Amino acid sequence: MNQQATTPSLDPHIRRTPPPPRVPRPRSGSHPAGPAGQSGQIGRTSRTEAVRAEDTLRVLVVESDARAAETLVHGLRRHGYDTSIAGTGSKALETYGDADLVLLDLELPDLDGLEICRAIRAASDIPVIAVTARASELDRVLGLQAGADDYVIKPYGFRELMARIEAVMRRARPQGRDRTAAQVISAGPLTIDAGTREVRLGGHRIEVTRKEFDLLRLLASQPEKVISRKELMTQVWDDNWSRPGRTIDTHVSSLRGKLGSADWIITIRGVGFRFGHLGNADRNVPENAAEAQRGAALTIA
Repeated sequence: MNQQATTPSLDPHIRRTPPPPRVPRPRSGSHPAGPAGQSGQIGRTSRTEAVRAEDTLRVLVVESDARAAETLVHGLRRHGYDTSIAGTGSKALETYGDADLVLLDLELPDLDGLEICRAIRAASDIPVIAVTARASELDRVLGLQAGADDYVIKPYGFRELMARIEAVMRRARPQGRDRTAAQVISAGPLTIDAGTREVRLGGHRIEVTRKEFDLLRLLASQPEKVISRKELMTQVWDDNWSRPGRTIDTHVSSLRGKLGSADWIITIRGVGFRFGHLGNADRNVPENAAEAQRGAALTIA
């Protein structure tokens, strides 16, 4: 069988091991249905694809070698991962906030990979796997101390890398009923469900953007604490460098409008914000979701 030798652009960093079994991809509405009943099939397909997109692992590959990056990305996409590439440390710091996992080469043209790892870890708990040719014991220790969750040495076997990714993500995303229960925050008529990323007020669903949800959940998870603007920028926007500006105020204003009351988020002048008192908020529950949405500011997640 000569077919297995036709792998795309073999990279010297990845050992030439037989490719893993193909994972069959579900067909997305490929039945040649006629006009009758076609809309129902399309509806089911779009809902399935939406759920599948929500569960897709987003991987940022930080690699200055374009050939190595493309080879790795090709393999990850074959396994259903949503991947993007950053060829420099600066680009990695700009884009890692949109990923669920970072594969970080420590040899970058502009910044040292260890510094990139420390910066990411200081601002976020996103999993980071160092993928590098630095192979000494001291290098491994320094990488792990910088905040890497795992350390893979080039050349590596792709199946080993996949196993390490799965192991790291199991630790980062533990499963179980206890975790699911802890994801739901209830405060009087307000319910915030991290599992479904839904906000409900008085039983009515409130449409919020991604950043609005993260902001509200962070405040509600620590109801007695005043959270500074700097901490909000770090934890919600994964931005540990920019000065807090109007971005936070715009999102807070939008949330207050959608929740129908300013009492849900209290401004502490000169410091930051805290979650509102239930006694005040209970008196301002809108009768329906449309009322809660009225007057909400337009924001960008």
